[in-house]
Amino acid sequence: MSAEQPTARGPWDLSGRVALVTGASSGIGRATAKLLAERGARVMAVARDAKRLGDLARETGVQTHAVSLETAEGCGQAIEETRRRLGPIGILVNNAGRAGYMDRPIWEEAADNWRQTMAVNLDAPFELTRLAAQDMHAMSWGRIVMVSSTAGEVGAPAMSAYCGSKHGLIGLMRAVAQDIGKFGGTCNAVLPGWVRTEMAERDAEAEAARRGLTVAQVWTERAAAYPIGRVLQPEEIARVIAFLASADAAGINGEALTVAFGGLW
Repeated sequence: MSAEQPTARGPWDLSGRVALVTGASSGIGRATAKLLAERGARVMAVARDAKRLGDLARETGVQTHAVSLETAEGCGQAIEETRRRLGPIGILVNNAGRAGYMDRPIWEEAADNWRQTMAVNLDAPFELTRLAAQDMHAMSWGRIVMVSSTAGEVGAPAMSAYCGSKHGLIGLMRAVAQDIGKFGGTCNAVLPGWVRTEMAERDAEAEAARRGLTVAQVWTERAAAYPIGRVLQPEEIARVIAFLASADAAGINGEALTVAFGGLW
């Protein structure tokens, strides 16, 4: 049996674990919710889009809850619904995010855009983490994965809010890792490069319009930036997240793992 298909109750088996995945209606979050469920976890998939969550529930049998995470109250609802329906949270995947293509050059950047980006990309992970970590502390076990970005370690023009939030998410991860590491929990970050998601597609459309290119040309450029000559698929990021949630990854804590085929962005 291959490493991608571990034996039952092997190191990658998540039976009995409760997982909360945010931003789960599409892209990386959806792929992660599906994979964690396939590996035995009881999954709560959270996002704003109730219809897409319903489709996911019918397809996979995972639990879903539609809520905005822009406020502390929304984050609290996500935590309480997960506890009520599934039990104490052992795995938290902070994947929900606001895109960088909404940013502008710093002299044109709107304060409201900055605040909204920070609310989703940094404040929500903080709220969800501090609440879920209470369950993990009581169980003396936990796995937290922050979905940052290559923009969490590299600056980009006209991306002050996005880069600032994703850099901050890595700092949050490193601090949390020290706290929950005391009882055997782990907190790590995944830094994807270009992934073919709907959010990235909208980013490509915005870039194409700005530069006078076609969307296909933008994606061709992005693929050419990687040695392998293609961009990532959501499932490839989900596998890294699922690994970090497994027993095999118990020794990995406080790390920022870039998943970008060896590319810089």
